Amino acid sequence: MHPFIVFQKAVERAAPNESLRERVANLIDSITFSVYQYTTRGLFECDKLTYLAQLTFQILLMNREVNAAELDFLLRSPVQTGTTSPVEFLSHQAWGAIKVLSSMEEFCNLDRDIEGSAKSWKKFVESECPEKEKLPQEWKNKTALQHLCVMRAMRPDRMTYAIQNFVEEKLGSKYVVGRALDFATSFEESGPATPMFFILSPGVDPLKDVESQGKKLGYTFNNRNFHNVSLGQGQEVVAEAALDLAAKKGHWVILQNIHLVAKWLRTLEKKLEEHSKNSHPEFRVFMSAEPAPSPEGHIIPQGILENSIKITSEAPTGMHANLHKALDNFTQDTLEMCSRETEFKSILFALCYFHAVVAERRKFGPQGWNRSYPFNTGDLTISVNVLYNFLEANAKVKIMYGGHITDDWDRRLCRTYLGEFIRPEMLEGELSLAPGFPLPGNMDYNGYHQYIDAELPPESPYLYGLHPNAEIGFLTQTSEKLFRTVLELQPRDSQAGDGAGATREDKVKALLEEILERVTDEFNIPELMANVEERTPYIVVAFQECGRMNILTREIQRSLRELELGLKGELTMTSHMENLQNALYFDMVPESWARRAYPSTAGLAAWFLDLLNRIKELEAWTGDFTMPSTVWLTGFFNPQSFLTAVMQSTARKNEWPLDQMALQCDVTKKNREEFKSPPREGVYVHGLFMEGARWDTQAGIITEAKLKDLTPSMPVMFIKAILADKQDCRSVYCCPVYKTSQRGPTYVWTFNLKTKENPSKWVLAGVALLLQI
Repeated sequence: MHPFIVFQKAVERAAPNESLRERVANLIDSITFSVYQYTTRGLFECDKLTYLAQLTFQILLMNREVNAAELDFLLRSPVQTGTTSPVEFLSHQAWGAIKVLSSMEEFCNLDRDIEGSAKSWKKFVESECPEKEKLPQEWKNKTALQHLCVMRAMRPDRMTYAIQNFVEEKLGSKYVVGRALDFATSFEESGPATPMFFILSPGVDPLKDVESQGKKLGYTFNNRNFHNVSLGQGQEVVAEAALDLAAKKGHWVILQNIHLVAKWLRTLEKKLEEHSKNSHPEFRVFMSAEPAPSPEGHIIPQGILENSIKITSEAPTGMHANLHKALDNFTQDTLEMCSRETEFKSILFALCYFHAVVAERRKFGPQGWNRSYPFNTGDLTISVNVLYNFLEANAKVKIMYGGHITDDWDRRLCRTYLGEFIRPEMLEGELSLAPGFPLPGNMDYNGYHQYIDAELPPESPYLYGLHPNAEIGFLTQTSEKLFRTVLELQPRDSQAGDGAGATREDKVKALLEEILERVTDEFNIPELMANVEERTPYIVVAFQECGRMNILTREIQRSLRELELGLKGELTMTSHMENLQNALYFDMVPESWARRAYPSTAGLAAWFLDLLNRIKELEAWTGDFTMPSTVWLTGFFNPQSFLTAVMQSTARKNEWPLDQMALQCDVTKKNREEFKSPPREGVYVHGLFMEGARWDTQAGIITEAKLKDLTPSMPVMFIKAILADKQDCRSVYCCPVYKTSQRGPTYVWTFNLKTKENPSKWVLAGVALLLQI
């Protein structure tokens, strides 16, 4: 629908009033809410709160109701690096943010007060819903935005809820409790000049709504006044003919998957414009398309989007809805079709649970799955057919699933789930699909749906075999993304992105000068080589690392000097220079640096400090080429080459074949400060973190994580090379090691870690070692 029509209708809807002031207030309220409804109808759920936050902040900034410096802190959450938290209930990261906040006038002495009144603050930080609690002591009178700033530092995982509360307080509850508009209401706003445009998402068929609305109004296939064209197989001519006929006769036309015919879209745009005038008043067009995978991939013409009512429809979320949805693929007849009824029903229900778990586990990001897979109902129905054929043939049941899966660790996860859910005990009624959710016995179809409603525990990571920390991590990532997006949406000339009032250019210049001053000279590799007598595997790795570091620091200096000249007006600003300027301003690692560096999820400030530490480590090692007492494994561009060098050194010494060797990993009971010299064979390494569980140093095994401690650090680990057939594989969890929490392609190695529990527990919990957090 054209924005002007939205505006016009909002003016008509506004309540009349004799008082000019009241009338203007009513108009503003009606227009704001109408624009909000019009926009959010076409947004996916994950983007609605981002839009709402941006809308609220812009209104408050325009009315001068918020302090720009405080909003800047909220959006950026800057952290004073190198600080140590003096209280156990706040992480070092959180304390670094509190230190920055305390330097602002309104938060003066906040840090001292937290230390002095630790008990009250601990209670606030550890409460279940801190966004609903008042701040302790005299801080309770702070404004809503100031409350958000404190929350952002202390409990980033609750920020999506806190923002909802903030919006409700500032704009009113209708903005947050609003249910999605039903199809009939949206349909009323359509017309010959206003098509309806469905943005598709997996597992949802929005056209069912169109069909049922059509039935009510007498538009059906049988009545020959309802045309459905699925594009993508040369159907463009059919679509054009259907549009021409429908415009003349007042029929309805559905055009499915218009994103598959990119070249024809301009023709479609012209056709729709042509029929928007002088067509039959009952003529309606409904289109559907998948969202573009990236901003560059947008192909739908603006004219089509601008004139349409855009509607998203998404699959329900959560285990409860997904388990019902999985079961909905079958009927009472399905349950009765197999002669081995008890086994068939039990395995079918377990498969429905499995299907719901693998689909919904995606929301936990890389800790859920290394890569994202398009699991669909076809996978489930095919598996049930296979199950039926196996049981009827009296064969041993083997379930095939996961043809989509490309990652070995994801394949292991999928196998483990099936191994946990489908086992002989299920027929004795002794199997739990999740804590507190036993596999149901022999029931009819409706009985299973009722069993889900009555017995399935509330939504939590436990339903997936994950620890509650997985949800904290997922919520923190969601809020980080929200604030990052809102920050990038701030108008260039606004004060919201310019905390202390310094201009954008001044900030960039200051940062640029600081980086140039602190980044070190290149390593002189020929000179270093001259100091080496024997090129051992370790020394080869050191030279490779120096070479990679030189490429990176050279690009940092080159690009910054170029930008410096551009800002002075001595060079014409190019798009590369502008991108670099934006990255510096938004605390992001510039793309040309990231390409030459190592995977990292850090912002620019933290990334640069980490870079300086890596350089320092490399300088110390190449100073005399003696192995450090413990090696910071994170510091390598290529940690695999270093771990391979451990095997090569041992292989040369013992004359063992390299392809028959493996690395053994023993976790020590000490921290790096307690080691004064390297081991005689192998290496000590430090700097690793565990995600999904923690290491029990005293018992020397993996154990359950502590709540809110998402990535506890590991003690020093002793890595040595042994013959592969000498590996002890009893009571161990094969633990993948990744460079970052993004997992997937950042895989480094596999370390076997001792466990008393069944290793499958740690597979389902997504336990991994990370080199950086």
